[in-house]
Amino acid sequence: MNSKVFMVIRILLGLFVLMFGLNKFFQFIPMDAPADDAATYFGALMSTQTLTLVAIVEILTGLALIFNKYGALMALILMSVSVNAVLFHVALEPGTIMGAIILIVLNIAVLFGYKDKYKDLLRA
Repeated sequence: MNSKVFMVIRILLGLFVLMFGLNKFFQFIPMDAPADDAATYFGALMSTQTLTLVAIVEILTGLALIFNKYGALMALILMSVSVNAVLFHVALEPGTIMGAIILIVLNIAVLFGYKDKYKDLLRA
């Protein structure tokens, strides 16, 4: 992948997850009320402080990608958040899936951009 294109994608993903991670603490992006099942799910995540952990992962990943420090590691960790976001929207909130799709596509693109860093991990 072209290094300039990769840098743009990396920074876009970094800003994207940083913004949504900070939003979990400061609620500056207005959100519609979720459906009943989704509200129950979010209630469980909030009562166990799981959303706080997700927010911290998103903030750290965003900063790592923006500053290009530990980006390859954080992109791998973020993949679990990305997959869970897509699965949540597919199962409970399909009308609002576009953000999750953007997240996973950018995450896959960044993982692809860092593919040389993963060669030792993937060696048999």
